[in-house]
Amino acid sequence: MSAPGYPGPYNNSPYPMAQYGDKSGAPYPAPHGGYVDPHQAPPPGFNPGYNQGPPPVMYQPGPVPEYGAPPGAIAPAMAAAAPVGVPPGLEYLTQIDQILIHQKVELLEAFIGFETNNQYEIKNSLGQKIYNAKEKNDCCTRNCCGSLRSFDMKIKDTMDREVIRLIRPFRCVSCWFPCCLQEMEVQAPPGTTIGYVKQDWHPCLPKFSIQGPNKETLLKLDGPCFACNCCGDVNFELKGKDSGQSVGRISKQWSGLLKEVFTDTDNFGIQFPLDLDVKVKAVLMGACFLIDFMFFEKVGEANQRSSVFS
Repeated sequence: MSAPGYPGPYNNSPYPMAQYGDKSGAPYPAPHGGYVDPHQAPPPGFNPGYNQGPPPVMYQPGPVPEYGAPPGAIAPAMAAAAPVGVPPGLEYLTQIDQILIHQKVELLEAFIGFETNNQYEIKNSLGQKIYNAKEKNDCCTRNCCGSLRSFDMKIKDTMDREVIRLIRPFRCVSCWFPCCLQEMEVQAPPGTTIGYVKQDWHPCLPKFSIQGPNKETLLKLDGPCFACNCCGDVNFELKGKDSGQSVGRISKQWSGLLKEVFTDTDNFGIQFPLDLDVKVKAVLMGACFLIDFMFFEKVGEANQRSSVFS
């Protein structure tokens, strides 16, 4: 007699069983042949296939969902011990080689042209938010100084802790003489300088130096003659200070005709070597924001700058 609630004989399993040739009973193949534990989730990565992929990525530490939280709330993985010399809150940057930065749309700015503080979401390659960034200054500075305005920008992690601070002083536009060049200081944690982004003088090309805390040049960043994205991306190549070989890039990504014409919301991608010093990765984030303000920030009806001349 069949057991209550089961339609078949007691020895018929409702789940497909492994073949006798499969000694592990696993339902999907392992990356290098054989089988893996069926109770172990496949490793996350940029390419979800089982044949190949990068090493697992640790989730950015965040608040753990409370008991009874709605479905979909996932508790973050336990954070590994921070490597020596890594500023608090930047541990996650040691495991990734690219960052996406998306500027939020400000409705007040889009409709009436009143300049507001820029806000950004910083994500990994899977689209998961890892940091928030918000500009801080006064109304007069934003609307009178335009894209050249000074500001402090706070970058916070998913637990609302400030982990990076960007400080940009006011600088005038100068293309004919090596003075009043743009500069940004990067602090992590706030109060501790880890590097600078400094504009290098050039008559027609946007060039920058990625510097350490003592203003020693570590990397170079070279942009195109016209930083104008007409239906395409604009790339700023990251190069070694001596070799000139490209090791990464900062890309202004095409956002679509409507966004490009009627708003100044921008999307950027940053690529760098995986083993690059985490402090230099943070300085590259500052370089991305400086490039955004210099070449892609529109104030009111003013057009964006497309080169060092305008």
